[in-house]
Amino acid sequence: MEAELTALDTASVEAEWLRELLIDLPVVAKPVPTISMNCDNQTAITKVNNSKDNLKSSRYIRRRLKSTRKLRNSGVIVVDYIHTSRNLADQFTKGLSRKVIDSASIKAATIRIVLSIAVSRGWTLRQLDVKNAFFHGIFEEEVYMKQPPGYEDPTRSQCVCKLDKALYGLKQAPEGLKLHDLGFKGSKAGTSLFFYSQGSTTIFMLIYVDDTIVASSSQEAVAALLLDLKKDFALKDLGDLNYFLGIEVNKTRNGIALTQQKYACVKKGGHVKLQTRSPLGPVDATQYRSVVGALQYLTLTRPDISFPVNKVCQFLNSPTTVHWAAVKRIIRCLKSNIKLGLKICKSDSMLVSAYSDAIWAGCMDDRRSTGGFAVFLGTDLVSWNAKKQATVSRSSTESEYKALANATAEIMWIQTLLQELRVASLATAKLWCDNIGAKYLASNSVFHARTKHIEVDFHFVRESVNNKLLEIDFVPSGDQVADGFTKALSVRQLDNFKYNLNLGKL
Repeated sequence: MEAELTALDTASVEAEWLRELLIDLPVVAKPVPTISMNCDNQTAITKVNNSKDNLKSSRYIRRRLKSTRKLRNSGVIVVDYIHTSRNLADQFTKGLSRKVIDSASIKAATIRIVLSIAVSRGWTLRQLDVKNAFFHGIFEEEVYMKQPPGYEDPTRSQCVCKLDKALYGLKQAPEGLKLHDLGFKGSKAGTSLFFYSQGSTTIFMLIYVDDTIVASSSQEAVAALLLDLKKDFALKDLGDLNYFLGIEVNKTRNGIALTQQKYACVKKGGHVKLQTRSPLGPVDATQYRSVVGALQYLTLTRPDISFPVNKVCQFLNSPTTVHWAAVKRIIRCLKSNIKLGLKICKSDSMLVSAYSDAIWAGCMDDRRSTGGFAVFLGTDLVSWNAKKQATVSRSSTESEYKALANATAEIMWIQTLLQELRVASLATAKLWCDNIGAKYLASNSVFHARTKHIEVDFHFVRESVNNKLLEIDFVPSGDQVADGFTKALSVRQLDNFKYNLNLGKL
């Protein structure tokens, strides 16, 4: 559970946050009369005159405060609050160099893949908290920022700050951990994933700001890694992985289960009259967007609600009471089985298999189709998607073929990541669909009058099949695992859908 405040005056209300601000922010921009401020293990800034000559060939960014309160479980301590306040690099001004861009967030699928590998191989899973983890990256170019809010120097309001080291939100920030010096390589396929492989020892590190997951084949190697990191960082070893980014990790008899029981969105129902189909007022519309955003985050461990959440997301601009009622129905469904979670179990196979499905012209407003897929690593569900297609399809075969293309793209990415981590299966990935026409279209390049207009980029499915990277097979509609990502299901079908996705109660 994370509570987030972005305004300094709001964040300062709580003493814990204020203490963190006094500790963390001075390393970024302390209003002192000196020209430069350099601190060991911390970001240093230099205040310079804000003139066009100084900033003509440099990078210029804005700043914002972000205060979060993270909830975690730790051994016998049931609830422990960790207060953090971060100075983040905000969006860049127009026309800046592409070399300095926002640091990409780690994909949820990458986390599930690493967890699946670790569980299948019986590896240890640890959790770390690294203080000021991203305040060590070195710039190759000059980067300037505005003075942080609340810490402006009134005597030098015309000045900006020159960054000597990186901050949260910048691409250079993860490089400050100096993992390359310890033999780690950064993954090209998985952002914020670092891996080390030497002989029989393998270590994976997943980094999200200062929260870190370590998966390793050797506990001794992890202990040695922690000793090396503690030489340069204020590091806290939180023990076995049990809480990460709002996701609870519970051990089961055959692996682990990922749940979000403590996530606050189930408490955000609100009160609004639902008798008429009238547009919501500005306040209610804002609350609608807030709750739907929280529901989106819940889909990280609850793929069974992906389709309804995707539907209500399509009306964020001008929701009505009908859409608000649909949101409340999703929340009631979640409350009835709040302990449901995604199971990751031991598997002897690293084979990538997937199911792809689409419902033709399912949207009554624009007649566009909805496609979805579910990708498994062995027996573990690691990636899924439910999304309305960008263009109208002229036939069910066309909509299914587009869904195949989206699933193929995800499979190719997962295969690339597994090969990089040296755990890929030698067997060809399998993709199942319930449309025989789409299957033939993917393997047959013969000209078809009814499909000649399909965008060229979708035809990379054929290339994957011809290169023996992918095998597409037919599955009856009754056995289609991805069915629940494209349409609403009956109670019996929904229970079967959850079972096929490895969802279960703790």
